[in-house]
Amino acid sequence: MFVDEVDIDVSAGDGGNGCVSFRRERGVPKGGPNGGDGGSGGSIFLRASQHRNTLVNFKFHPLFRAKRGGHGQGSNRAGRTGADLLLDVPPGTLVYTVDGDQVNELADLTSVGQQICVAKGGDGGRGNQHFASSTNRAPRRVESGYPGHSRSLRLQLKLLADVGLVGYPNAGKSTLIAQMSSAKPKISNYPFTTLTPNLGVVMLDDSRSFVLADVPGLIEGAHLGHGLGHRFLSHLQRTKVLVHVIDISQASGRDPIDDFENIRQELAHFPAEPSLLEASSLSQTLAEKPQLAVANKMDVLDDPNRLKRLSERLAECSIPLYPISAVSGKGVRSLQEAMWKVIEKSSRPPI
Repeated sequence: MFVDEVDIDVSAGDGGNGCVSFRRERGVPKGGPNGGDGGSGGSIFLRASQHRNTLVNFKFHPLFRAKRGGHGQGSNRAGRTGADLLLDVPPGTLVYTVDGDQVNELADLTSVGQQICVAKGGDGGRGNQHFASSTNRAPRRVESGYPGHSRSLRLQLKLLADVGLVGYPNAGKSTLIAQMSSAKPKISNYPFTTLTPNLGVVMLDDSRSFVLADVPGLIEGAHLGHGLGHRFLSHLQRTKVLVHVIDISQASGRDPIDDFENIRQELAHFPAEPSLLEASSLSQTLAEKPQLAVANKMDVLDDPNRLKRLSERLAECSIPLYPISAVSGKGVRSLQEAMWKVIEKSSRPPI
């Protein structure tokens, strides 16, 4: 099951209480106070792990609590420190704090091993040994442990990919990612075959590779929640280049120019909830990203005029067009090289 957004509650452990105790030894009258301190409560951390690719582990277990600290004991023995709780999330997870209607970004875990403390354990209370004085040699005062920090969090996964494929359902995106990488997405001749995003690694040679993402097909009104695209458009926000996969054949029953224009509109209008974009560091809109276009299914093109009209329209938008057949692989190598050039250019630091 692919889960890319969950709400969870985390509570760090409370600190242990301090202890009231006095020395009681034969031959040592009036032994002084020796109550130990309470131990600190455990904290809760989130860590980006390469062994996670979905947030499904949090969907059915949304409450997390770390161990509390042990209470202090006599003979100046401090209580045991509560064990920390480490929660693994997929790389690319955004962490938000939720307080009523207020949603604020706390962290963006993009690198494997990167971690953040989301709830700090409470400090332990002091034992009575700390309160002895010249006028109060037998103090019975201690401190209670401090409560651990509690929070409501929203975890949102945005896949880490260099290239994102966008297009109408059944345009051939899954076939293309299968042709270019070792990914094995479900491929069938009906719309919405892809229900969750797919990732594939494209190897150009020993020193060049990039990650390709295929998201479920978009339809007009996707940014408003129509179809499946609304849930997964956010996964394209980290990509360096977007590739329009357009069905150039007549089998779709649609005009390829209309398909291109509709998808561009959906990219421009996402997100439908501006507050989430404002709370996120990923402020660039999808429509501002570098874009390429693919005229797919050239092997079954009956009307060359469809390709000519689409090429002219894309030239007006300064978007390069690559005619290919994802099934046979014709033209795919040139497309890969074009993707790499855009990725390389996007990765260079500004002058």
